[in-house]
Amino acid sequence: MPMNMVRRLPRSRWALPMALAAVLLVLIINELAYHRASAALAVLDERVELRRDVQLLVRRISDAESGQRGFLLTGREEYLEPYERSLGSVRMLARNVAQGYAGDADAAPHLAAIVAAADAKMSEMETVLKLHREGRHETWQALLGTNIGKEQMDEVRSATDRLFALESSRIVAGRDGVADTLRISRLALNAMAVLGTLAMVLFLRQSRAFDKAQLRHAAELQTERDRLEREVELRTADLNELAHHLQSAREDERARLARELHDELGALLTAAKLDAARLKRSLGGPVTESEARLAHLSATVNQGIELKRRIIEDLRPSALATLGLAAALAILAREFAQRSEIAVDTELQELALDERSAIAVYRLVQESLTNIAKHAQARSVHIVLRQAGGAPAGVEVEVRDDGVGFDPGAVRGSQHGLLGMRHRVQALHGRLQLDSSPGGGTRLLAWLPLSG
Repeated sequence: MPMNMVRRLPRSRWALPMALAAVLLVLIINELAYHRASAALAVLDERVELRRDVQLLVRRISDAESGQRGFLLTGREEYLEPYERSLGSVRMLARNVAQGYAGDADAAPHLAAIVAAADAKMSEMETVLKLHREGRHETWQALLGTNIGKEQMDEVRSATDRLFALESSRIVAGRDGVADTLRISRLALNAMAVLGTLAMVLFLRQSRAFDKAQLRHAAELQTERDRLEREVELRTADLNELAHHLQSAREDERARLARELHDELGALLTAAKLDAARLKRSLGGPVTESEARLAHLSATVNQGIELKRRIIEDLRPSALATLGLAAALAILAREFAQRSEIAVDTELQELALDERSAIAVYRLVQESLTNIAKHAQARSVHIVLRQAGGAPAGVEVEVRDDGVGFDPGAVRGSQHGLLGMRHRVQALHGRLQLDSSPGGGTRLLAWLPLSG
């Protein structure tokens, strides 16, 4: 299946924004709950602190009253120490409580009653002590007998109880608010945990689906790759078969042309040479100019015969069919050495090869010598034909020169001769190896199965 036909996994573009929105919402809820709980706890701390001040105020009034009564009963000054210590702290605590409840309309009446009763009680105790110090005992005793101090103290306690009842209701409401805040925060965290678990499950499911899709795509790609490799192998085999067919057809055409040239053109040239010989005998006496013309004609016919022979040998070497591959290669090497003036050394072993293999080896050596003459600038060439050891049995052909060499990877565009040799060898199920480097000469080594 082609890659553009592979179905992709569905992906929601809203998944990530929704997840981020959920996380942001939970963070906002937690932050609001934290600040709300912190504010409620701060208010509770303030209420507790004010309640403690009110309780301390009542206790200081009680301590002052106890110290005053002890002094009145015993006349000893040390009993006035709690009274004098409480006298300043009562007024200071009254101011603190008044500041703490400033602006509180619900607590103001109770606070005003406490402060007024406390001031009245402290004034009553100051008046009694003053009368006692002045020696007016009947008067301060009569003042104590009126129960004014008791009534004022009862008013302080009653107003304090009402204020504490109000504060208790507020504390309960504050605690309920904190509990509600914690409950909301817990619900939000639980919801976030559920959403996180759900998101993890969905992610794992999608990951498994994605892994399965990847495995499926990998299998499809491998199948497609295998199909392409098989197709390449088939195309390569077809190209090799076509190259072999073209080479066989070319060799067959060369053989046909060689036969026609040998038969037709050879007969014509032979007839022309025979006619020239008869014409020379028919002239009788010596005719200088005619003899010269006949000699030139005979030489021209001989050149034509020689040209015909060379063309036939190039098209289809007769020595290959009559003398064998080793002799044909020896003749080819000798003629190349004569034409190019390059020393050629041969090591040729006579082997039993079929016609196709023999033609392939001959053309391989012929093409190599042609390339050496054109490009190598060599001084010597070494040609080897031998049976290769090992299994399967085969024949090795080596052509080596000491020329300038070349870089095989840098001349890809002009390697048509080498490609032809490679296709010729591969068509016979052989191998071709080319070793060369600039300044290091060139070595061509081919291996062909002995059976062809």
